[in-house]
Amino acid sequence: MYKNEKRYALTNCVLLDGTEYMTPQTGKTVYISGSRIVDIGDESQIAAGYERVDLNGKYLLPGLINLHVHLPASGKPRKKPSDPRKLVKLITTNSVTRGFGVKLCEGYARTELLSGVTTIRTVGGVADFDTIIRDAARRGEILSPRVVASNMAVSVPGGHMAGSLAYEARTPEEAAAFVEKIAAEKPDLIKLMITGGVMDAEVVGEPGVLRMQPALVKAACDKAHALGMQVAAHVESPEGVRVALENVDSIEHGAKPDEHIMQLCKERGAFQVSTISPAVPYALFDRSISHATYEQQENGKVVFDGIVALAKACLAAGIPVGLGTDTGCPFITHYDMWRELCYFVKFCDVTPVFALHSATLLNARLAGIDHLTGSIEKGKAADLIVCGENPLEDLTALRKLDMVIKDGWRIVHPAVKKLPQVERELDKFL
Repeated sequence: MYKNEKRYALTNCVLLDGTEYMTPQTGKTVYISGSRIVDIGDESQIAAGYERVDLNGKYLLPGLINLHVHLPASGKPRKKPSDPRKLVKLITTNSVTRGFGVKLCEGYARTELLSGVTTIRTVGGVADFDTIIRDAARRGEILSPRVVASNMAVSVPGGHMAGSLAYEARTPEEAAAFVEKIAAEKPDLIKLMITGGVMDAEVVGEPGVLRMQPALVKAACDKAHALGMQVAAHVESPEGVRVALENVDSIEHGAKPDEHIMQLCKERGAFQVSTISPAVPYALFDRSISHATYEQQENGKVVFDGIVALAKACLAAGIPVGLGTDTGCPFITHYDMWRELCYFVKFCDVTPVFALHSATLLNARLAGIDHLTGSIEKGKAADLIVCGENPLEDLTALRKLDMVIKDGWRIVHPAVKKLPQVERELDKFL
C-alpha cells in the first residue's frame, strides 16, 4: 500500500545522506511536509504538527537514480530475438495500441520506483511515450519515478535501433531536422546512436562500428545545443567515442580509451554513463543460458572490457562516471539497479560508499537535477528509501527495501514481481 503523509517525521534511523564521503549518522529526524524535506533535526523531541514515523533503527538514504533506461522493454530473456521495428510499428498503429504502449511503460516505471529508483533518465523510447510518462508523473497521476526524458533517438539507416527507438537520418540536414522534431515534444535531452552495438556486430572483435558519420553528429549536436539541450551518445568503440566527443555531452556505455579520448573528455567536460549490467550476460554467461551467438559473446567481452576500462580511466582522471542499467536488454530488468552498484564495486574497484554516492547525488548532478534530489538535504524532494541493513557494508542490502518515498508519498514494504531465471543467473556474478 502507499499513502501520502502530508507532515511526518522520520526518526530512529541511521541516515546516509548521499554525499561523497557519507558516514552513518544517528540521532537525526528528517521532517517531511508535502513533497519536500523541510528540516533535519535532533530526534530527542519531535516538532509539533508532525506524525512520528519510527524506522526502528533502519537505514534511510536517498532514492537511487538510474541514468540509462529504455522504458518500453522488460529485460525478459528470449531464446530468439524479436524484430523491434515490427513491434514499434504495431504499437504505434492507432490510439488503442498507443494507449497500450503507454500503459506498458507506466507499469515498468512503477517497477523502477518500487525497487528503490526514484529518478530515471530515459535514453531512447517509442514515439513520445517517455514524455507522456514524465508529465503524468509530474501531475501526480501515476506512481512513477521522476523522469528525465529523451523520447526517440536519432540514428542512421542500418544504425543501432534504427526504425524502432530511433529515426533514420541520411544527411546532416535530416539529422538536425529530426532533433528539431524530437525537441518539439519538449524532452529533457537528445539521444544519438553513433555506433552499432553487440547485437548489430557481424564480425568478431568489431562491436560498435561507426554508423553515424561526424558531419551528422555535428549537425545533430549543433541543433540540440542551440535549443539548450544536452546530447547523450550510444557508443561502443574507440572510434565512436572519439567522434562523439567532438560534440556530445555524455558517452553512454564506452570503449577502451587512449590519451586522445581522455583529452577530449576533459576539453568537452563530458562524462561517461557506465552500463556494466547489459554486458554481463553477453560476456560472462554460458551461451546456453544467454542464447547469444559466438560472435555476440566475443563482442560482448570487448564491450564489457571497454566500459570498465573507460570508467577506470575516467575515475583516475577525475572525470565523472554516472551509473545506469540499460534496462531492456536481455536479463536487465526494471528492478535491478542495485546490481549496477555491485558491479561498479566489483569491476571498477570503487568503494561501496562511492558507488552509493554515484547512484544518488552524482547521478542527480549529471542529470542536471541535483538542486531537486539526490541527497538528504533541507529543501530537496522527499525521494528516499529505507533498508534494514547497512548498504555501505554490503550493497545487496538494497535488494529488499522496507520503504520507498517519492515526493513525500510513502510506499511501505514495496514488492515487485521478479523473474526467477534472471535472479538465479545474475546472482552468480555478484
